Amino acid sequence: MPLTRKAYRAAILHSIADPAEVGIEASYEYFEDGLLVVDNGQISALGHASELLASLPADIEITHYQDALITPGFIDTHIHLPQTGMVGAYGEQLLDWLNTYTFPCESQFADQAHAEEVAGIFIKELLRNGTTTALVFGSVHPQSMNAFFEAAQKLDLRMIAGKVMMDRNAPDYLTDTAESSYLESKALIERWHGKGRLHYAVTPRFAPTSTPEQLTLAGQLLGEYPDLYMQTHISENLQEVEWVKELFPERKGYLDVYDHYQLLGERSVFAHGVHLCDDECARLAQTGSAVAFCPTSNLFLGSGLFNLPMAEKHKLNVGLGTDVGGGTSFSLLQTLNEAYKVMQLQGARLSPFKSLYLATLGGARALRLEERIGTLQPGTDADFLVLDYNATPLLSYRLKQSKSIAETLFVLMTLGDDRTVAQTYAAGNLVHQR
Repeated sequence: MPLTRKAYRAAILHSIADPAEVGIEASYEYFEDGLLVVDNGQISALGHASELLASLPADIEITHYQDALITPGFIDTHIHLPQTGMVGAYGEQLLDWLNTYTFPCESQFADQAHAEEVAGIFIKELLRNGTTTALVFGSVHPQSMNAFFEAAQKLDLRMIAGKVMMDRNAPDYLTDTAESSYLESKALIERWHGKGRLHYAVTPRFAPTSTPEQLTLAGQLLGEYPDLYMQTHISENLQEVEWVKELFPERKGYLDVYDHYQLLGERSVFAHGVHLCDDECARLAQTGSAVAFCPTSNLFLGSGLFNLPMAEKHKLNVGLGTDVGGGTSFSLLQTLNEAYKVMQLQGARLSPFKSLYLATLGGARALRLEERIGTLQPGTDADFLVLDYNATPLLSYRLKQSKSIAETLFVLMTLGDDRTVAQTYAAGNLVHQR
């Protein structure tokens, strides 16, 4: 392989710490005229163009972006591949919505050709929106995962995904068994986990759709393969929380169900957590587990408002999730627009730098991948975006009034969407150009 070294010049911004822990000023690095140097898919240098240009070979290819901002690629810590075709479905809260829309849509993934078609559409949408890593729910069918991983591998993307495990309280056409879910998951793990930049996540849908036997085997898989991920849902909707209490009366609460089956840990991500209590946040933090904050979905399905300050108090890792199809956009910029409103409704502030952190380094920390993604530090994977200040007439006009990078960043998150992402790079390769 010939050495490929390229440089990119623009305004450059990335998170280097959580503003909740170090304060806003110490949480980011900003280079008004910055330079990012990429060697063989990894970032080799980052700094002020004036300081770095002299050190580069004369023949290096430098791409210079005007009126643009380079940031790390976005990280979506909760999204459903098989719900792509039902995004924006009308009029239900969580449990009715699952039965009315979700399960029928997911049943189509028994067909390999359908699974392959949707995997292609889904990955294109992620990249168009600047998402370079996602933690993905498949359907109950192994082919949904084979199709997804094959498509992701072709582009050398860092993706984490798993086949849903679901052996009760769902239509017969969509359930597996405790044993078949274990064997099918194991086969997928053997085939895909650790291959290129791909990782596998053990994926019980949520406590109500798994028997104790299935949850036991999910925990067993995590024990058999030490660096696996685990993803599921928790405390999204009040009706759901009550249902879990009825199904597992012997447990202290919703989180205790997962705790009992040994599903908490450093690579466990629990989506939503809208109705968690202090004790549950403390236990999640203690075990190194993370929560995916999905504001767009929580508002769309009327689930409630996630208490980010409570999570911060417990030093609980929080990533951001679009939760398509409960969420209505693949765009993490749009998701941050909603996150800001969720905080406003609770009388709390969400600074643009905390938002940037949630969409990048916070997500990487939730996934224990901060050594590889989430920043633009030298030595990390070259997963980055070019955001266009002139993406729309309104954005262009509004940003001409901006007095600071804080204001510019906030406007990008309020007015920005997929059109704002001019280019997406993964492992140094251009994988989307608007």
